[in-house]
Amino acid sequence: MEPKPFQPAVVFLDANVLYPAGLRDFLMRLTLQGLYHARWSAPVHEEWMQAVLRDFPDLTYQQLERTRDLMNRYAVGSLVTGFEHRIEQLSLPDPDDRHVLAAAIHGKAAVILTRNLKDFPALALTPHGIRAEAPDPFIHALLTAQPEGVSATARQHRANLRNPPKSVEEYLASLEQQGLHRTVAALRAYGGRI
Repeated sequence: MEPKPFQPAVVFLDANVLYPAGLRDFLMRLTLQGLYHARWSAPVHEEWMQAVLRDFPDLTYQQLERTRDLMNRYAVGSLVTGFEHRIEQLSLPDPDDRHVLAAAIHGKAAVILTRNLKDFPALALTPHGIRAEAPDPFIHALLTAQPEGVSATARQHRANLRNPPKSVEEYLASLEQQGLHRTVAALRAYGGRI
């Protein structure tokens, strides 16, 4: 019996995985390589952009709009619209997160990628065929399923970091700072190929 071919998952990205920038950049590169299909919404964009502006008041909204627009342009089909009618019928521990679940349902996502797993309990997600997952186990599972694709993406990501350039160890340390501990442990096996 042949193994099943790899099927990239449709994954809705919560605002807290789109900021900090290093994690957003890595997740964008993974979706652009076809390792998963990213989804997000205008309210999610607004959330991460406002968080960046709170932490970095020297940045402008226009700079972040450029990043948002590039994300929408290059990750074709990623922007979910027309989900608002679903919000009121949903229940989550934090009612302000209902727009995330509504957009994930409307965008036919199998996963909500978030750092706030407690805000997306299985009881609320399972009836919609969705599960919540944190970035580290998600990327680690991608690496297990598609080792060449993820390691090549990491290599490309590191090569594009030029201000300043990063050694393999510095690059892995930066991913670890994003909370990607299991992913980094697995990527260490690729050493010189990253």
